[in-house]
Amino acid sequence: MQNIPATTEPNAQGRIAGRRPVAVVDIGSNSVRLVIYEGNARALTMLFNEKVLSGLGKGIAQTNRLDDRSVASALAALRRFRKLIDQSDVEEVYPLATAAAREATNGPDFVRAAEEAIGVPIRILSGHDEAFYAAQGVAAGFHAPNGIVGDLGGGSLELVDIANGTIGQGLTLPLGGLRLQDLSGNDIAKARAIADSHVAGCGMTGSAEGRPFFAVGGTWRNLAKLHMEQRRYPLHVMHGYEIPAAEMASFLDQVMRGDPDRIPGIAAVSKPRRALLAFGAVALQAVIRHLKPAHVAISALGVREGFLHTLLSEEERRKDPLIEAAHEFAVLRSRSPRHSEELVRFCQRTFETLGIEETPYEERLRHAAVLVSDVGWRAHPDYRGTQSLSMLAHASFEAIDHAGRGYLGLASYYRHEGDFERTGMPEIERLVGARLLEKARVLAALFRVAYILTASMPGILDRLRWRQDPRGGFTLLLPKDLAGLISDKPVARLEQFAKVVDRRLRLDVA
Repeated sequence: MQNIPATTEPNAQGRIAGRRPVAVVDIGSNSVRLVIYEGNARALTMLFNEKVLSGLGKGIAQTNRLDDRSVASALAALRRFRKLIDQSDVEEVYPLATAAAREATNGPDFVRAAEEAIGVPIRILSGHDEAFYAAQGVAAGFHAPNGIVGDLGGGSLELVDIANGTIGQGLTLPLGGLRLQDLSGNDIAKARAIADSHVAGCGMTGSAEGRPFFAVGGTWRNLAKLHMEQRRYPLHVMHGYEIPAAEMASFLDQVMRGDPDRIPGIAAVSKPRRALLAFGAVALQAVIRHLKPAHVAISALGVREGFLHTLLSEEERRKDPLIEAAHEFAVLRSRSPRHSEELVRFCQRTFETLGIEETPYEERLRHAAVLVSDVGWRAHPDYRGTQSLSMLAHASFEAIDHAGRGYLGLASYYRHEGDFERTGMPEIERLVGARLLEKARVLAALFRVAYILTASMPGILDRLRWRQDPRGGFTLLLPKDLAGLISDKPVARLEQFAKVVDRRLRLDVA
């Protein structure tokens, strides 16, 4: 039987049609990683992700050389990655190497062997390159970010300012986890002195005051995972997880003082990652102390995604990744993407007509929530609400905070559950403020009106109109040929919506 590339399989409808996969191979000081993306788009989706903790940067501070066993591990990983790349019908491969490969005396020999293993030339990034691409990753993954980006690898820490779409001049410091461990002789007190000295003297003191610090890198993500476990946080999504700076500083003190294997919640962190947690904590503590951010925001997107972001056209980069991802989700999972688009327009008209106030932040979330409002339809009717909530809150969305994730999930949850009296309290509600919770209920009640009139099919909603009623309130008018849609159930749904928005509403024929 002939092998057919995955992107052309006629039944592979879980993929966006016409996209060809791209791969980034990240040869770092601690790990070697392959990430294959569905395609290079404004909203990236991973097809495959694998890392090997080769530890190329281990001992380099003393020897200036890459360890032979680490090199062998990295080359074996790269040979495996080449096979996986070929198997996945990848269109373009972008291998990137960072601090260890560029600094070691035997780095050129390793790069030549690595290029033979992966089959394409390797781009060796400077410290400034790493800072720039990390900032591009944050630009790709956050909505209008304004703060300081820090990318912690095994060998170095890159810092760069990002504001109003402009990326500043980045700098690199020798404070990667492996590097700090080596320079300090595995002594946390010495590591703190080293980190404080470098961060205090880097010229960025106080630069994050009143702004977030965007933390990039696996060690910092694992610290955040540990923090989540200790808080019993209800949403296990790293991207966009925010911790107030003072709370984070106190938590980092605990990590630095304790035996990593005895820290509460440590089971959430893989054993190979634990040894560097304290040194990652040292670096982040120095950043908080000297740059003075308001909070720490975890970014799952970094150098790899930032590099791909720079390859997009300016027109693509201007698109909103949340709305793009919601569009794609509607295409892949809803009964009718056309209906989703019509529902966007219908909800906009309704909110404007009824004078339902929204901030730009809330309006943007509403747009996304409408697009994904039908993604749970294949679930059993008794579980559509909970499955939609889980699916949307945990989806691979970018440029959305955790309160926004809760809003997206809850709008669909309330729609399916029909619960507007707060009898059910999903745990995720505690991440969403009272105002946003109310907005989710309003939108869900409107969904229940729209879907009962359309059976989730297009061609109806664009024909409906709101009219101010001389008796007070508003009437939703259906054209005469759709008069048969009016019955007790749609009327009851409209009455439910009217109660939620505190308006007098009627259903009638034009």
